[in-house]
Amino acid sequence: MAPAIEILIDVDTGVDDALALSFAALHPAINLRAVTCVAGNTSLDNVYRNTRAVLAVAGAGHVPVARGASRPLIAAPRDAAHVHGHNGLAGLELAVPEGGSDIHAVELMRREILASPTPPTLIALAPLTNVALLLRMYPDVAARLGRIVFMGGSASIGNATPVAEFNSWADPEAVAIVVDSGIPTMMYGLDVFYSAAVSEDDVATLERSSRPVAQLCAKLFRHMAVKDSDQKRIPDGTIAALGDAGTVCAVVDPAGLTTRRFPVSVCTDGARSRGQTIVDRRSHRGESELNGASLGQPVDVALAVDGARFAQLFRRTILEG
Repeated sequence: MAPAIEILIDVDTGVDDALALSFAALHPAINLRAVTCVAGNTSLDNVYRNTRAVLAVAGAGHVPVARGASRPLIAAPRDAAHVHGHNGLAGLELAVPEGGSDIHAVELMRREILASPTPPTLIALAPLTNVALLLRMYPDVAARLGRIVFMGGSASIGNATPVAEFNSWADPEAVAIVVDSGIPTMMYGLDVFYSAAVSEDDVATLERSSRPVAQLCAKLFRHMAVKDSDQKRIPDGTIAALGDAGTVCAVVDPAGLTTRRFPVSVCTDGARSRGQTIVDRRSHRGESELNGASLGQPVDVALAVDGARFAQLFRRTILEG
């Protein structure tokens, strides 16, 4: 058996972040070293509370959790309460374990990167503010990462705006720092985000389980079913996207994902284009580059996903992991 993948996860929990955390806590190929919190889908206080509560339900209350940035690097904070509910967790009120930690998210990342026996993977499912701060504060430590996998961006259309995905739109300056860092990076964006989705039978199976974590995931999928169906972006025969959880599935099962390496940059100005990830899919250099402009740094961009494969992986892990 291959050794477990050393993983750190940065979240803005968030309905689909909760699904991702449940999966990561239960999959045997993952050693979840730490979870760090950033404002995004909801306030930092909600994110911290939701994260600790979800991990407890998943039997991973021992995993260290830390608060990070309460706002983007430059822009004003903006949330997604209309999708995730007033508390970020579809209005569900979960018991929060006593205790907690005063360590800052960046310091927790630093500690766990240095302590990891192998270069860890940092999975970012939120605005990249915490990750950018790590890269700026501790570049030598960040260089020990095996890679960064982030849910964000798009090689096509956006959702927060016509061209920008929410996480990239929320803090594009942070995205720029990450994609320019030179650390191997994969972008799991909107091109695949909605394509990995669960069916009515999948959710009903989770509901019938006696496992509290399965029942929680079923409730979260029921909440998202209305949102995802309204957007008409999920495959026929499914009712709710895995969302952020698909990103973690891709780390465990990379064969289910099709990626290509392209130069990627991000627009940090312009009212209409701010947050757009510019994925250069051309086969040749253009006049702009011939006159000295940068193409952006190479990033592995997810372009297609075996959605049924990831849905099965998620369901099996939640029921049996």
